[in-house]
Amino acid sequence: MRNTRVIAIANQKGGVGKTTTAINLAACLAEQKQKVLLIDVDPQANATSGIGVEKEEGKSIYSSLLGEAPLVSFIQPTQIPDFDLLPSEVDLAGAEVDIARTDSYLHPFKEALTPVLEAGQYDIILIDCPPSLGILTMNTLTAAHSLLIPMQCEYYALEGLSVMLRLVDRLRDGGANPDLEIEGIVMTMYDMRTNLSQQVVQEVATHFDEQVFETLIPRSIRLGEAPSHGLPIIEYDPRSVAAAAYRSLATELIDRIKQRRKKTIKTAETGTKDVEESTESVDSEGVTETDQDALAADPGHLESPLDERPDSVNAQP
Repeated sequence: MRNTRVIAIANQKGGVGKTTTAINLAACLAEQKQKVLLIDVDPQANATSGIGVEKEEGKSIYSSLLGEAPLVSFIQPTQIPDFDLLPSEVDLAGAEVDIARTDSYLHPFKEALTPVLEAGQYDIILIDCPPSLGILTMNTLTAAHSLLIPMQCEYYALEGLSVMLRLVDRLRDGGANPDLEIEGIVMTMYDMRTNLSQQVVQEVATHFDEQVFETLIPRSIRLGEAPSHGLPIIEYDPRSVAAAAYRSLATELIDRIKQRRKKTIKTAETGTKDVEESTESVDSEGVTETDQDALAADPGHLESPLDERPDSVNAQP
């Protein structure tokens, strides 16, 4: 059984390469032997068509969010091995209204996703969110383990980044998802010929340091052409600079996940060890093992509680 990690790919600002990153990162992860599920939660369904799958009415998570059908029933394979897709459709936009009427409006997606996680079939689940902060995006962030933020190399994109970070804090502090992490910030549409791209990357790296992925996704015509053919860049032009960039990003993401899991295991082991060391077993007479060892070495080591009383009390009459 796999230890599945759920990563939401979101940015409330449109046109930052969110869906492009979702498709191509998923394909590159699958290429590196990761079992991947891409869930398209955007009613525009660009991730669905971008991977060559037809948009069909009733073939989305809509009914799963309403508890009418299991989410797993809509998952379908793509032409790439180890890469499955849960498609979207335009009608999914109606879910915003239907979910808002429920009491636990932040949790329908998490509840629908739980059986998939329990099955342990996937290493990584990527979720392509709408370019907004509506009910669908909030549901996704409530269910996710972490958030990956694609950010265009332009100054206006900095505003979208700050909004997303504040939203994460609100979800944590409000208790909707207290364990939500920032998986990282991916700089997209990078143009090394312009000073602007370099300045934006430097500024983001200065403020967010290790949260920024080292891989920069370049601005590329071939990358823009690929979705019209229903192919990820590694299938459309496998030797392009963009394909190399997304392969590098996939490798970096896998390494981050491994390091995070090692750190979690180490922290858990350290905590257990500390508890064991600080816990002293007590025998039937109420003397701890530590005291027993000391008493065996020096019978006078243990002080009587009476010795702590004033001399006037201990004095014999």
